Amino acid sequence: MSQYTNSMKIKVMSLNIWHGGELWDKAVEFIKSQDADILLLQEAYDGHDPGVKRQFRMMDEFKKLLGYEYADFVQSMIYVTPEGAYPHGNAVFTKFPIKSKSFSYFTEPEAGREKYENIPENWPIIPNVLQHVELETPTGAADVFNMHGVWDLDGDNYSEARQHMRDVILRDTKGLKNVILAGDSNAKASNRAMRELEPQLKSVFGQELKSTFNMRRKDNPGYATAAVDLMFVSPNIEVLSKDCPDVDVSDHLPVIAELEIN
Repeated sequence: MSQYTNSMKIKVMSLNIWHGGELWDKAVEFIKSQDADILLLQEAYDGHDPGVKRQFRMMDEFKKLLGYEYADFVQSMIYVTPEGAYPHGNAVFTKFPIKSKSFSYFTEPEAGREKYENIPENWPIIPNVLQHVELETPTGAADVFNMHGVWDLDGDNYSEARQHMRDVILRDTKGLKNVILAGDSNAKASNRAMRELEPQLKSVFGQELKSTFNMRRKDNPGYATAAVDLMFVSPNIEVLSKDCPDVDVSDHLPVIAELEIN
């Protein structure tokens, strides 16, 4: 007899946390209130000096504050700030055991990885990453991918870099049964590269969202029509509900879905 159940419902949330939590108290309160089974964060920090701001030691603090039993961090770069240089990347917090972990770069591995400085000429070479954790769930293995995509001010630009990002995602998710992919793609949902992830992956929100930016924190009006925080799942996973609440917890908005895995 199988040790696994036939189906299960899970709640997944993805959020670009904005440099480790620029709006720390609001972000923590909101994340706690959602109580997602799987939490994906981009722009996470993994410093460990107790003397620096909480956001730069986000992983240590969130492990204490959020109550998740399992967590993983993938470093994409060493990010230079006025306060110092700290590991920066993607994070997954989950209620399910992590069986294995891996990652892939969307850009050339050496580009900007060491001592990255946040200046405009460096934005196109931000070494963003695709984080992968395999989880052990009551229905068996689930493969969760946390993306922070190639930067481009034109969210619809079907560039070579965006096409390479598409290829990396399709390669890493190929042949896996229960895939959940989410994160800040830095590309609009309407971008051809993102649409070409289908039919291998099913878009949770499709073209429904107008923007996934918190316009209280943005002064460029172009962000008001840019839905770049995306979520995809395997075709066999049913989307029971989905939401992108307009909350002031980051410069991005969270994307949230309740899913049923069969």
